[in-house]
Amino acid sequence: MTAGLVVAGLLATGCSGSSGNGSGSGGGTTTLVAYTGQSGDYQINFNPFSPTQIGGGAAIYEQLFFINKAGSGDPEPLLGTDYSWNDEGTQLSVTLRDGVKWTDGEAFTADDVAFTFGLLKKHAALNSIGYDGSAKAVDDTHVVFTFDKPAYTQGPDVLGNTYIVPEHLWKDVNPETDVMEKPVGTGPLKLGDFKAQAFTYVANEDYWGGAPAIKTVRFLSLSGNTAGADGVAAGTIDWQTGPVPNIDKVAETYPGYGSATVNQSQTALLTCSSKDMGCAGPQTDPAVRRAIYHAIDRKQLNALAFQNTSSEISPTFVLTSNQKDLISSSIEQPVAPETADVAAATSELEGAGWSKGSDGIYAKGGEKLSLTVEVVTGWTDYITAVQTMAQQLKKAGIELKVAQSSWNEWTEKKTQGKYELAIDSLYQGSAPDPYYVYNNFFASSAGAKVGKTSGNNVSRFSDPDVDAAIKSLRQLPQDDKAARQPFLDTIEQKIVEDMPYIPVLTGGTTSEWSTKKFTGWPSDDNMYAVPAVWSKNDFAAIIKNLKPAS
Repeated sequence: MTAGLVVAGLLATGCSGSSGNGSGSGGGTTTLVAYTGQSGDYQINFNPFSPTQIGGGAAIYEQLFFINKAGSGDPEPLLGTDYSWNDEGTQLSVTLRDGVKWTDGEAFTADDVAFTFGLLKKHAALNSIGYDGSAKAVDDTHVVFTFDKPAYTQGPDVLGNTYIVPEHLWKDVNPETDVMEKPVGTGPLKLGDFKAQAFTYVANEDYWGGAPAIKTVRFLSLSGNTAGADGVAAGTIDWQTGPVPNIDKVAETYPGYGSATVNQSQTALLTCSSKDMGCAGPQTDPAVRRAIYHAIDRKQLNALAFQNTSSEISPTFVLTSNQKDLISSSIEQPVAPETADVAAATSELEGAGWSKGSDGIYAKGGEKLSLTVEVVTGWTDYITAVQTMAQQLKKAGIELKVAQSSWNEWTEKKTQGKYELAIDSLYQGSAPDPYYVYNNFFASSAGAKVGKTSGNNVSRFSDPDVDAAIKSLRQLPQDDKAARQPFLDTIEQKIVEDMPYIPVLTGGTTSEWSTKKFTGWPSDDNMYAVPAVWSKNDFAAIIKNLKPAS
């Protein structure tokens, strides 16, 4: 899979695929070999706040709660056991687990929690969640977070997306630069041996939740996806996330292995959409964007570019796997069509004054409907996708050209607004809630005029009603569907009509694992965590659930 607009959290939502039953005996091994896609030497870094941290972070440093975005999103107790908001949504009270010890034997208390969140406030470079509250330890097992205004939508980040560190060790280090070679946490694993080509975690035998049955996890560094696939074929890798041949038939092709494909990154054609913000080109016409949407044959695209690992997508960018009830009832087409509708594309274009030329391509005011889509060199799935779409769109009178460039150049074009189209994914936030996609990618505050560096809103979309609705959602409890839905309706209606991001498919991330050696993996019937080996929070949840096969 290719990278999303911003690497944040690396969490997924939704799922498809199956888990194989495997065959034979695993011999009762308690050592699991994992491959995250690492190529080249590991650089030691167990600082959980660092963007270059390695390994399964949450297995050492824990959050207050675990939030499974493949499920309901209800926080599950970890270091925290209970939480509540005040009526105004400005104060979040958390009860902590008693009797927890750091792996150096020191007691974990509310002071550690307050200290950790104080670090975020003090060091803006660490504060990826945008935390703006204040945390106070009431006693050893109670902490209160206070905000200046209602902050319900910060709840999932505070509760489930922040690793707690020990004050007695971190008070004297620079958290922005220290790599923490000897990490001390509260989680189910501890650091064992470290070498550049492989390192190990070992079981924390004093873990508050009981020592895990998996006693050693060995992380490998290999040459890339091909080597990972070879490891699965040879049975030398027990868990990896990445493509393998015959990815839709893992259990049959690789006896003793199972798999699942989790769909959460919503692939889209990003557009520099706003003339008012300085964008130029045919894509600034909403009718053109909607015509492209109708002209895509998603079924063919999935087969040719994504090995049928992608799934349906809603034009509202609400995930249909576990958020579908949040799609506005006013949306006539809640899910993008599987096949192309050239007639609908034609109606959009001709209704907006575009006329087909002798070459079969539409034009208007002397401007040919020819667009360039930016893609990163080496992203083979996306390159195949845009080449396929070029053939599909030609049938609707739209010319699509492909431009490949380095990741740095591609990123600069998007953030500076110096592009027409680009292919990428809109990632999910800290909980299964469309608010996070809307706030990240559609809020005016995340955009910028062309030539200025934008945030995630690289489309330069701006609508005062959408901004107002996003602001209102921040102040409402996330479980109050009745109060929230009118604001979601406003956002969804606006973005479906304007379509600054043209929905393609919901991308799939496939993981493979040994059912011969281990039991307890997530399944379609029990997707208790997202089984991507590099998804740190989920990694820890899965390690605690696995047992050696007998």
